[in-house]
Amino acid sequence: MSAPLRELERIHRSYGPGLAEPKAALLDQLASRRLPTASAVRRFHEVLCFLRAYPDSADLLARVERLLASFARRPDLRRHATALQDSGIAGTPTFYSFFHPTAQWLAQRWPKQLTVSWPDLERADRLEDILHLLALYAETPGLDEAPLSLREWVRRMKGADETDGTFLLLRMAALRADVWVRESVFEDLGIMFKLSAGPDTPSRTHAHLPRGRNHFVSGPLSGGRPDLDRVLRKRPPGVTSVPPAEASRMIDLAREAMVSRGRDLDAFAYASPDDVRVVDAGDGLEFVVIGMIPERRLLLESVYGYLTLRNGVPTGYGVVSGLFHSAEVAYNVFDPFRGVEAAHVYGQVLAAFRHLLGCTAFAIYPYQLGGEGNTEGLRSGAWWFYQKLGFRPRAPETVTLMREELARMRRRPAHRSSLATLRRLAAHNLYHHIGRPREDVMGVLPFANVGLAVTDLLGRRFGSDREAGEKILEREMAGILGQGSRRGWTAGERLWFSRWAPVVAALPGVADWPLADRKALGAVIRAKGGRRESDFVRAFDGHRRLRRAIRALATTVG
Repeated sequence: MSAPLRELERIHRSYGPGLAEPKAALLDQLASRRLPTASAVRRFHEVLCFLRAYPDSADLLARVERLLASFARRPDLRRHATALQDSGIAGTPTFYSFFHPTAQWLAQRWPKQLTVSWPDLERADRLEDILHLLALYAETPGLDEAPLSLREWVRRMKGADETDGTFLLLRMAALRADVWVRESVFEDLGIMFKLSAGPDTPSRTHAHLPRGRNHFVSGPLSGGRPDLDRVLRKRPPGVTSVPPAEASRMIDLAREAMVSRGRDLDAFAYASPDDVRVVDAGDGLEFVVIGMIPERRLLLESVYGYLTLRNGVPTGYGVVSGLFHSAEVAYNVFDPFRGVEAAHVYGQVLAAFRHLLGCTAFAIYPYQLGGEGNTEGLRSGAWWFYQKLGFRPRAPETVTLMREELARMRRRPAHRSSLATLRRLAAHNLYHHIGRPREDVMGVLPFANVGLAVTDLLGRRFGSDREAGEKILEREMAGILGQGSRRGWTAGERLWFSRWAPVVAALPGVADWPLADRKALGAVIRAKGGRRESDFVRAFDGHRRLRRAIRALATTVG
């Protein structure tokens, strides 16, 4: 085991006078030392990623960046590359069953690196069943009778300069079917891909977006809990709209952050370059907030993904769903950065979305708390992390259990909740309200009932002929809203005018609303398909009559 590595791990999160120099000396020693195990290589890489995000000085940062730039060429990395697969370290392969849009993006950007991991193909029979859909009709005699295995068929069908993975994705894209059908077929196949290492393939090693002036750490990092209400009263220091070209680079960074960690996120996979903003939280902390393309937005709530940057280095990510002046928030910190400023950063996440979406209430769902099989969250004590920040349960059984645990802690300060108790606590949402608690918030309102009301209406009026029904309802809605020509509307705005027609038809008494409210409803619907989905949230939440009507549908038992 490397003594310099152990010492660097011991001091790398400590900051103050005289600490940058020993870190630099240890980095210089480790630059040319061959580490003996894959674990040691990974640990050294984690320290470098941390120090890039939290550098002591310009001199130390320069050392770290040189080491990361050459990391894939280290002899010890090459020696242990197989053992380090799926680590996200440059020079190592990644195996993952990517979402369809992510796999397509990889095939476009790195067509030579993307292959099928045949030993991991668990649903080969399903791919074999649809192989004829990927061929021309003239090929069917061979497909029907030639004794070739699936892998042999793909090898025979693909071009000489194509990989099997890229070939399958290009043929899936050529299927004569709606994009939703193609994606459904692809997801059902569950293809495991291998992304081989290339000079610029996604990696955690090179993940960095230069963001101007670097912020250096001169003192201890904040490990305490913030006063959440105080944090939420403050506006972020800056919110910047990002032009599409720069937005595309930020979206690529977010996707690469997911790919290099064997993850995927709809908000990044279906990201819109027209709806990207950077929230500056100060001291080198930023959030790249990414909206979705209009076609992929949800019917009611608005979804945003965000990538956390510290000095341009991705340190975490999350997703926020907002409506009714409220939001459900998911928060994730990447491994090298856990245990540092978690509460501070989380408070800034909430402050950012309070500003962007006008939220006065926040909800955390069970998985984030360690429920629904999230053993890692359970063992980390995530439930108490949020409770100590001021989040509280609504479910009576959880309130009772929380009070019992708090009483035990008062009697015996060393008491810690057992995993069984944490599992019970994490079975229900937690909430934080600015001001008086409300019932009409995300996590409480059952939006499924809105969908059921629409289904009932469509079934009664149109049965199986839903497409014709949507067109009829669209004409009816145009009359109710006083909406004439939609000339000049974007494709997304027209799409959402159609999608919301059944919803408007299900709203009780909408035809009797004052004309001003009906016209304002038209503006709300148009905003759903507009450039920024946050505009829809603001417009919806500002329409009191619409909010009451949707709440009435949501709280009607289906």
